[in-house]
Amino acid sequence: MIDIMKRITLLTVLTVLIMAVLASIAAAQESSSSISDDEVNAIAKELYCPVCESTPLDVCPTQACADWREVIRTKLAEGQSEDEIKAYFAEQYGARALAQPPAQGFTLAVWIVPIAAVVVGGFLFSRYLARIREGQEESVSRPVSQQAETSPPPDDYESRIERELREGQA
Repeated sequence: MIDIMKRITLLTVLTVLIMAVLASIAAAQESSSSISDDEVNAIAKELYCPVCESTPLDVCPTQACADWREVIRTKLAEGQSEDEIKAYFAEQYGARALAQPPAQGFTLAVWIVPIAAVVVGGFLFSRYLARIREGQEESVSRPVSQQAETSPPPDDYESRIERELREGQA
């Protein structure tokens, strides 16, 4: 009789343990599946596939990207923030995995140089236009007699042709 009681108690304890394990597995699946695809894709669109070149993680059709989207889903279910997930991918695959790399080091130059080039180019272009306007105003404001005086001397070749033409007519 005692032997039967021990078996029943052991069977009851094992049943409770199995139920607890199954409940925790179901709860884990339920919490990760409660994360919507939109939440996952909101982060995935800001990451690039480390395997495919220039392909955002949210639209990449490879199995690797599907696995990485599941990693994002799992990390969201664990309560990690968007910045923590991006930091994880940057640590694992480098800054090239981020759609918007951090503005530091070489990538800072990538952000600053184009802006500086546009500003400097605009300044140089405005100076060029100002010089052109000054030249036009100067030639318009001079009387015709002064313009003729400052005309360049005729080319020797031209003067010789004109002289020969005059001689040929006479």
